[in-house]
Amino acid sequence: MNQKALLAAATSLMSLALLSSPALAQNATKEKCFGIAKAGQNDCANLSGTHSCAGQAKVDNGKDEWKYVAAGTCKTMNGMTMDEAKAAMKKS
Repeated sequence: MNQKALLAAATSLMSLALLSSPALAQNATKEKCFGIAKAGQNDCANLSGTHSCAGQAKVDNGKDEWKYVAAGTCKTMNGMTMDEAKAAMKKS
């Protein structure tokens, strides 16, 4: 690999690292809240593994579906932590 290619690769990696840093900081102020997502409004994959993308929840307030909420607000929305959601799914 020549020096220009190596420099270009290093620059690309550094740019990606800088671009992803704000997202990590933003997520630190949020938490996953299970059982509050409306149908089609979940943020990502569910616990049961029936889908792996946002917006694919089939029912309102599914125990295995989650949304990001401001840290510390999940309980006020009657939501659950991941561990609570897993336990609730086992009871069902």
